[in-house]
Amino acid sequence: MTVKDTPEEWRVTATTTPFRGNKTSVRTDDVVMPDGTVVKRDYQVHPGSVAILALDDAGRVLVLRQYRHPVRQKLWEIPAGLLDVPGENPLHAAQRELYEEAHVKAEDWRVLADVYTTPGGCDEAVRVFLARELSEAEGERFQVSEEEADMELARVELAELVRGVLGGELHNTCLAVGVLSLTAALAGDGMEALRPAEAPWPARPFEA
Repeated sequence: MTVKDTPEEWRVTATTTPFRGNKTSVRTDDVVMPDGTVVKRDYQVHPGSVAILALDDAGRVLVLRQYRHPVRQKLWEIPAGLLDVPGENPLHAAQRELYEEAHVKAEDWRVLADVYTTPGGCDEAVRVFLARELSEAEGERFQVSEEEADMELARVELAELVRGVLGGELHNTCLAVGVLSLTAALAGDGMEALRPAEAPWPARPFEA
């Protein structure tokens, strides 16, 4: 048996959009089950995201601390952002987010993991990149606003972040996926064996 996710789409007999927000919306589909019954499925429609595990030459990960209102917590996270433009190249989006949130650029980019954050209730797909050979970006810093205006930046040892995830102290999805994926890569075939930054991404197709 091959353990691999595969495309499949059950028949939808009706669709409504009871809520439309600034970036996302909520959709209700009437879905035909295998036994022929029809049930309603509500889910958030999301444009997709990118996240960046930026690793410096000292083996530290660039992290930021940001208030997240839905969970009423300040979470330690890795830089991330929305795919604002349909079909946007995720690498370009990741480079933009790393600059805007941390004023950092990277010369070496690879794909760590592609995940669905909450597939039971949202279609958000996230590509988590590994960025290396870091340096400060040129020019003035990007002017952040709202929750981002209160962000704290730090560089933390990879092993410390792994301990935080496993100890129940760090909860951000992209941070957890990123640090655990990198740890697995280092214990396996190494970072050079990771997929290239322009690897296909069926969940959010893009032009190179």
